[in-house]
Amino acid sequence: MAASSSLPAAVPALLLALLLAAFAPELAAAASSRRPTHQPPPFPAGLAPLHQRRAASSSGRYAASAAAATDNGTAKPFTAHYFQQELDHFTFTPNASRLFSHKYLLNDTFWRRKPAAGPLFVYTGNEGDIEWFTTNTGFMFDIAPEFGALLVFIEIISSATVPWSKISVDVLIRSRLKKAPKNPKHRFYGESKPFGNDSYKSADTLGYLTSTQALADFAVLITSLKQNLSAVDAPVVVFGGSYGGMLASWFRLKYPHVAMGALASSAPILQFDDITPWSSFYDAVSQDFKSESLNCFSVIKAVWDVLDYRGSNDSGLLELSKTFRACKTVRFPSSLSNWLWTAFTYTAMVDYPTPANFMMNLPAYPVKEMCKIIDSFPVGADVVEKAFTAASLYYNYTGDQKCFEMEGGDDPHGLSGWGWQACTEMVMPMTVSNESMFPPSGFSYEEKSEGCFASYEVRPRMNWITTEYGGHKIDKVLKRFGSNIIFSNGMRDPWSRGGVLKNISSSIIALVTEKGAHHLDFRSATKDDPDWVVEQRRQEVEIIHGWIDQYNKDIAQM
Repeated sequence: MAASSSLPAAVPALLLALLLAAFAPELAAAASSRRPTHQPPPFPAGLAPLHQRRAASSSGRYAASAAAATDNGTAKPFTAHYFQQELDHFTFTPNASRLFSHKYLLNDTFWRRKPAAGPLFVYTGNEGDIEWFTTNTGFMFDIAPEFGALLVFIEIISSATVPWSKISVDVLIRSRLKKAPKNPKHRFYGESKPFGNDSYKSADTLGYLTSTQALADFAVLITSLKQNLSAVDAPVVVFGGSYGGMLASWFRLKYPHVAMGALASSAPILQFDDITPWSSFYDAVSQDFKSESLNCFSVIKAVWDVLDYRGSNDSGLLELSKTFRACKTVRFPSSLSNWLWTAFTYTAMVDYPTPANFMMNLPAYPVKEMCKIIDSFPVGADVVEKAFTAASLYYNYTGDQKCFEMEGGDDPHGLSGWGWQACTEMVMPMTVSNESMFPPSGFSYEEKSEGCFASYEVRPRMNWITTEYGGHKIDKVLKRFGSNIIFSNGMRDPWSRGGVLKNISSSIIALVTEKGAHHLDFRSATKDDPDWVVEQRRQEVEIIHGWIDQYNKDIAQM
């Protein structure tokens, strides 16, 4: 989905709202002390917009299929469907068999049906609206013709599930598969909400929002879809970026009989317990800026104390609000700090070598461009003005924002379930070191637990992810029983530090690029892509071809 003119203002406000919701006690304390407490952002997809295009060899089927879903008159490259999904896959309590509408998207433009069905390329959701992620995952659309693949995008279940009675039957897919206006998602995200508008009401409903339930959703939906399409023997490869990449790799490990391979891009599956140094994320963000300009790094490092000092009283906040062109006078200096913090962090994550508009409209190499802005100021210029002007590149590169919403905001992409997940199973300890350009901060399991209890009346299971999926000594463990996983990472992406960066075996491969950013490889190919990006994607395609060729040989021998 192309970024709208309102997106630059909406997305940052959304992210800050999520932080406030998930960490209310810490932030309240920060506001009272005039010192902001910062937490890592929720996983954004970081994928590039899909080029709306029609293949030269495409038939009228593509047009008819795309016409089924439109946005402001623009055809979308998929049709939307709903699947009757069971609420709880792991118990047999009376509520477990309750059904809800699970959204998924299909694109069969390039699918080869004969003589043998082509593969299913399945995107394993993310922490937001599935259509947003689908239209920003151009790589899968780019390679589908070469493989004759059916593209499937599954939403993670969220509270916006459409009432089942309002969904018409898709005559092409029988049984529990139904046609609808949107694509599949992880439960509790986008439209896939088991309890409708009450899905986020309490822990009684949110308790069904877990990664294990999401993986089971994928397994049930994929298996049923293959049966209903008479493609039981078709190979399945799962794709995912960021949190979706974590799900893709875990799905391959948990359901190897459903998916014969996984491409996990920018998947920080080692960002748990003490596997990865806690300061690594913000150290990496800082290094991205420092590598462009030491002065740029120093200016950003200096701005936090200045903001605290000037924002210590109402008159100071009023002046800062004017400097930051806030639509309304801000109430807390932490709002301004978080505004800057978000801009610098997300820009490092999406430091793509070509222009992009996934999170925001940004130029190529936006970190370099931010630092150019800071370095262009004369000696002695105000440090706050420097930082604000640089951060404005993130929020207002197009120049159409007259003012900025610093506090509050909506949730246009349905991301609001991540606060719950971060307070239950997705506990990723993060600190800020003295070497970082951000204010130093620590991490306490006790404070995390208290904050989550105040927000949701639940306490995190701090070590659950590594208990459920592993992570410690992953090279030795997966070498014994895992196979057919690609872990791709770009070292400009701060999440790469929690990823798999070395080959584990001949079939569990790490593809690492020095200048890559957050799942850059999942962006649509462009004529301006650097050679190293082209080569990374070529290797991914070659490896997937090998998996599928071997799978088809095994099927033929059965």
